[in-house]
Amino acid sequence: MELQQMRYVIAVAEMNSFTKAAQRCLVVQSALSHQIARLEKELGARLFERTSRRVRLTSAGAAFLPAARHCLDAAERAAAEVAATIGEVRGRLAMGLIPTVAAVDVPAVLKEFHRRHPKARISLSVGASGELTEMVRQGEIEVALLGIPVSARPQGVKAQKLAHERLVAVVSPDHPLAGETSVDLRRLSSEVFVDLPAKTAGRAQSDLAFTAAGLTREVAFEVTNADYLARLVGAGLGVALLPPAYVAGLAGMVTIEVTDAPARAEYVIWSRESLTPAAVAFLDLLGIEQE
Repeated sequence: MELQQMRYVIAVAEMNSFTKAAQRCLVVQSALSHQIARLEKELGARLFERTSRRVRLTSAGAAFLPAARHCLDAAERAAAEVAATIGEVRGRLAMGLIPTVAAVDVPAVLKEFHRRHPKARISLSVGASGELTEMVRQGEIEVALLGIPVSARPQGVKAQKLAHERLVAVVSPDHPLAGETSVDLRRLSSEVFVDLPAKTAGRAQSDLAFTAAGLTREVAFEVTNADYLARLVGAGLGVALLPPAYVAGLAGMVTIEVTDAPARAEYVIWSRESLTPAAVAFLDLLGIEQE
């Protein structure tokens, strides 16, 4: 069994096509098909069901796929560890971040990381804080940048706080509040809101603040994507509470100070398990001391 055969199986499984998998792997289709057939003969089981219309994994293929991915990851990690002994960072940096991260200029940091370590590859996942924390705990990514209520702390991972900031209200230019310089939560509680889904960390920081003030509000629009959330606000559908650094990059919005605004803390988190050289190098670039 060869690593290249595993790469071919993974490519076919992900592309659902021998032709597209061969194109991705930069080989002719006949060579890819031959190697997978050799592997199936060695294993004594077919990994794919092939018809004229589609390709899909058999039960044997579904069982083989995660183990193949693990083997390739282990081989890549081994090569990266060896390279690290001679001062070279290789392998993959698997990281995640929330869309509204403000404590770190992510594009600038990644540009510098790539300049210093051009042989390292970067895999970037964008999602909600809770999802990213779970991905770090499960080993799917190694590092993540989060935003959570100041009363909370990431669990099951190593973490360091990067920033603490108060949210601001954001409205469209023609909204009735657009002429105000400041408001409080009681005034805002009568407005219609656009917000992230319930039970997410980004939503919790606002929900907790209104509850603590003995107030309720109407969230008429729930959006999973912060950029689209801002588009709905810009269209005049409601008010949003967002981090000021994130709002600074938005066009056509009016920002209003909230005198008793909710606050959030931004964290960088990383796995409790041993990190790849690429993850260590990234945290070093952020000035994070790993315990």
